[in-house]
Amino acid sequence: MMNKIDYLRISLIDKCNFRCQYCMPEGSELDYLLQQELLTNREIITLIQELFIPLGFTKFRLTGGEPLLRPGLAELVREIANLPQTRDLAMTTNGFLLAKMARSLYDAGLRRINISLDSLNPETFDRIIGNRGRSRWQQTWEGITAAHQVGFDPLKLNIVIIPGVNDSEILDLAALTIERNWHVRFIEFMPIGNSELFSERAWIPSEDLRSQIRDRWGLSESQVTGNGPADIFQIPDAKGTLGFISQMSECFCDRCNRVRLSADGWLRPCLLNETGQIDLKTALRQGTSLDKLQEQVRQLILLKPEINFKQRESGTNTGTYTRTMSQIGG
Repeated sequence: MMNKIDYLRISLIDKCNFRCQYCMPEGSELDYLLQQELLTNREIITLIQELFIPLGFTKFRLTGGEPLLRPGLAELVREIANLPQTRDLAMTTNGFLLAKMARSLYDAGLRRINISLDSLNPETFDRIIGNRGRSRWQQTWEGITAAHQVGFDPLKLNIVIIPGVNDSEILDLAALTIERNWHVRFIEFMPIGNSELFSERAWIPSEDLRSQIRDRWGLSESQVTGNGPADIFQIPDAKGTLGFISQMSECFCDRCNRVRLSADGWLRPCLLNETGQIDLKTALRQGTSLDKLQEQVRQLILLKPEINFKQRESGTNTGTYTRTMSQIGG
């Protein structure tokens, strides 16, 4: 039986104010999209209402690049949140601009937010995000605390573990869940758009991380469930949870419930495979009927099990990708 596909990740912009190692390769020059190449707010709402909701989508996540750089963000959040079919609306951000924007986003109807925090050490943090000037760690931390204070509860922290860079902080990061109702998510490093770094560093299986945490505090499966592929655990008596997204070591294609819409309107059925993408923006602007586009999306969803990365021996299993993570939307 095919898994229900009901979760759309929407990239709002490909630009970012960080250059994280796992997202934008060091030294690379990216040609950012021009304003007119981005889907407009109205086009995004049209696609949600006329294509995705009729096909059963009820969960939406806003990503980037860095979505807080998108003009008119609060208005877009309000429109999506007010759609009667929206069951869940979330956002993923690096948090750097969040201290000033958390209240307006919450008031617009956003209730769930994931913030990237790959290190508690300012020097390591700046190294990962490619920052060579004044440290950006403190302002990011202030964004996290501001989000918590305005009401984002629980709050999720996303952590990509890179061997030899931040893997020594696993216990410190896990400890954030003990006294706070924060959900920490450890994500295995992926080979998208950074093949040289991936070849050099590789990745650490989630079970290795769980073993460290289990040896320190104990660890049990949590009763909390999420909208995505994370396996969720909890330190005994902790207020928060620990999630492990193990796309490299533990296949979860059979549980994948999502597709991705890039900032320039390409619909991508699988993060790790570029097969089967549809250019919805061009079709929409050329006047293709919404009924025809909806049928194309329906057929792509039906093909998704065959496209999923781990279930194929072709496609992008070679580790070669034409887009970086920031261009895909994560």
